[in-house]
This record gives sequence, structure tokens and C-alpha cells, in this order.
Amino acid sequence: MSTSRELRAALAAGLAENGGLSDPVWIKAAEAVPREVFAGSYFLPVEGSHPTAYRAVRPTDPGWLEGVYGDRTLVTQLDGRTGADDVGAGPVIGAPSSSSTLPSLVLGMWQRLGTDSGHRVLEIGTGTGYSTALGAHRLGDANVTSVEYDPRVAERAAAALRTAGYAPRLVVGDGLRGDPDGGAYDRLIATCSVRHLPLPWLHQVKPGGRVLVTVSGWSYASGLAELTVTGPGEATGRFLPGYTSFMIARPHDRPPHSALALLPGDERPSLIDPAVLDGWTGGWVAQLAAPSAERMGGGGTQILSDVATGSQARTTPRADGGWTVTQRGPLRLWDRVEEAVGLWRRAGEPHQEGFGITVSAAGQRVWIGEEDGPGWNLPI
Repeated sequence: MSTSRELRAALAAGLAENGGLSDPVWIKAAEAVPREVFAGSYFLPVEGSHPTAYRAVRPTDPGWLEGVYGDRTLVTQLDGRTGADDVGAGPVIGAPSSSSTLPSLVLGMWQRLGTDSGHRVLEIGTGTGYSTALGAHRLGDANVTSVEYDPRVAERAAAALRTAGYAPRLVVGDGLRGDPDGGAYDRLIATCSVRHLPLPWLHQVKPGGRVLVTVSGWSYASGLAELTVTGPGEATGRFLPGYTSFMIARPHDRPPHSALALLPGDERPSLIDPAVLDGWTGGWVAQLAAPSAERMGGGGTQILSDVATGSQARTTPRADGGWTVTQRGPLRLWDRVEEAVGLWRRAGEPHQEGFGITVSAAGQRVWIGEEDGPGWNLPI
């Protein structure tokens, strides 16, 4: 049976070998920080279950430590309250609400952040504390402040950090407000996603400083953005290659609602194949066009339900090979999606590195190509 030290070394070597990790300081951090201290008991999805069920894996279970050092996300909380130690041996169903993100993504983001010795970093979303420990190992405890929304999650992370020998500054509160004491940070890294950039962040990061954050929405399409702060409350940047998703910050998550009732509306042929929304960037473009809508279904049968207005759009396949779209409510959601997909296609259907983002007093805008290109305003 391999030891924790051996498994850490193997994880770091694997990440370096596949090109995901190249900076020696972050390779050393991966070798040094014991992920098992932060993951503790965790949930794994039950293969083939629908809706997804989870089984708890505990330190006494065979393969627990090897599972900790797999390059995968470990769910540590369901429904904002249930940990893996709170359930029995059988499978449970719930919505993941906290996790230890796969190490390649966490380390890759820290590496991408471009920190130097002496930089002060504000982390939004302490989670298990593993990412926080990596930052503290690289920069020193005094240069890392981490904010966690959930008090129970924060308490466990604080204990794990102490056990691992790290003592960064920890804050319990709404991370979308940044550091409650303010600050002049060189970098900000978010381990949750947001519907728009919280302006306090852009007042607490120095001009010229860097922000790394995942922009998401109520259809749960995501894009990782790297922005440079250009002035107080202002920033610009681009989205990055790859496929990054994080749980949405709880204050930005969609409000609770009753079960969806499909109602009659106006019908017409769809101008696009609805299955385009199943692609990573196609779904992203649709979300930009209808930012307060939740997306369900797939393939030729897509459903958009606007949380703010109750507007609906749904597509159904036709016998002749086309699709019918039914729309109702004040927003013609599918009209907006078709227009957005058309703009994206005329731009050559770029992946997200072809998109940029600008935050200013005028609002927050995601655009294709160049800053004056076609784009969409984020919901504020």
C-alpha cells in the first residue's frame, strides 16, 4: 500500500508529465500538501444512477487514500448540510454543495494566476482548504486571505489547515463582498463561479492585478476568465481554453421555484438544431443570450424556463427532420438563442478563448473576437 507522501509525489509527477503543471514551485506545493487532511470522508457518484446518487467513502474504507490522490473532484457536502460522515452505507441523493476540486484544475489555476513571492492573494471560496493550503505553502500564511460562505465548511477547513501546519487568514462571510476589511491585493482567485464580477473584488485588487474567476449562470454553462484590473471597479480580459466549471456562489444561484409546468404558446420552426446547446460553447452562447433562464432536456428537445419572468421556450423534433419551437411569455427566449448562435457561427464558432470580457461603469459585457465585436451584457 502506498503512503501519502508517495501518492503526492506520483500525483505531482503525473501532472508535470502531462504538461498541466510546469512551475517548480507549484510542483513542490503538490508534493507537500496532504490532500487527505482536507478531503476527509467524501462522496463518489454511483455509476449509472439517475438522478445521480452518491456513496460515502471514509478513511476506514479500502482505497480511500488512493481515491484522495486521483485527479478528480471529491464531493464533500450535499444540499448545503450533509457530509459523508452523516449518512449510512447505502447510496444517497442530493445536490453537491461543497467539494475538493480536482488537483490539476486547482494547481493549474494557481499557476496561471502568476503569483510572485510577496504577492497578497484573496481567495474566494475556502471549501475544504486544500487550495488555500497550496497558496499558503507557496506565498506564506501572511499573504493569503480566504473567504468562505458556509460556516460549517469554514470550520472544517480551518481545522484541516491547522492540522496540516498552515495558518492563513480565514474569513467567514459572503465572498462576493471580498475582504470585509478591504485591502490592496495583487491577485484574486475564485473557487466558485459567479453570474457577474462582484465590484468589491475590482476595488480590492490593485490596478494591474489579476483576477481568475469562472463565469457561469442558471443554465450552468461556464467559462474561466482571466482579467486584469485597469482601475477601481474596472477590468478587462479573456476567457481561457479548456473546460472549467465550479459550483455557483450561493448568493448567485437561482432562487427556489416550483416544478415546471409546460404551457401552450406560439409555435414556429426552429432556425437552428437545438442540439447545438449540448456542446460546451453552444450552451455557453445560449446562456449569454438568455442569462436568467434555466436549461433542461437535450438533443432536439430543449426546454428554457426564465426564472425572472416565467417565459418559456421548448423545442420538439418534427417527423420531417426539423424542429418546432414553442414560446410564451414576455421574453422570446429561443429568438435570442438563435440570434446568439448565429453571431457565434459567423465568427467561426470559436471556443471560449475567442471570447473576452470587459467590466466598467457602463456594465459587464462578454464579447467575441475584439472588444468592439458582438456581445452580451451579463446580468447585474
